[in-house]
Amino acid sequence: MDEKYTTKTLLIELFAICLGILFLIPFYFVIVNSLKGFSEILLDAAAWPRELMFSNYAEVWEILNFPRAFLNSLIITVFSIIGIVLISSMAAWKMVRTPGKISSILFILFVSAMVIPFQAVMIPLVKLGGILGVMNSIPGIIMMYFGFGVSLSLFLYHGFVKTIPLEIEESAKVDGCTQFGVFWRIVFPLLKPITVTVVILNTLWIWNDYLLPLLVLQDASLRTIPLATSSFFAQYTKQWDMGLAGLVLGITPIIIFFLFLQKHIIKGIAAGSIK
Repeated sequence: MDEKYTTKTLLIELFAICLGILFLIPFYFVIVNSLKGFSEILLDAAAWPRELMFSNYAEVWEILNFPRAFLNSLIITVFSIIGIVLISSMAAWKMVRTPGKISSILFILFVSAMVIPFQAVMIPLVKLGGILGVMNSIPGIIMMYFGFGVSLSLFLYHGFVKTIPLEIEESAKVDGCTQFGVFWRIVFPLLKPITVTVVILNTLWIWNDYLLPLLVLQDASLRTIPLATSSFFAQYTKQWDMGLAGLVLGITPIIIFFLFLQKHIIKGIAAGSIK
């Protein structure tokens, strides 16, 4: 039987619409002001531009060497995600399938690492990176993202692996499948929902991250999109027209990626929360 459409339901829907509009206001300011001149932004930041200045985007493309910054961000994000998925999925599966004190202690350590703020390990990380010779290099920052991203990903995988019947793996072993084959042929394909969730969450974080690349990547040719865009907001100069156009160029790929895969987020997390 259909539920009655009550006044309470109408008020909830109106509230949700107003809340949605409220969250969209920052996007309005960024997009509208990216199409204005600097003086027009200072005059009235909320008004619609008198003339659409698409030339801002062409200038930013050249000034930032945007294709290079985009390629740096893409390489760092893609290879970091691959490593995080491989390490966390295999580790979580092994911990679940070999219960014991060691597995429990390791799981607690990984989960505990999630509550440690990045600022607490920032200086030791830079010193250690200098000793190991991985500073100012893309492979170096990718390895650091492995360390920071595995904890949450392993936690998500750990809950999801528990939903996979052990009998499936035992049947594969009886048929002569090796342990390596059991994981890659049987288990990993079943982890697809939570893998998509892990990929989305970590991609949003790594693509938009500013602080770690700022600490690790000093060479201008290695700058990611957030680092490159920040050059428009120096101590004594605020080039709002160029900076906002750079922000739009930077967030467009990740918004498209998120909208394309967003339906998998709740599905994967919900599936992993049920044992």
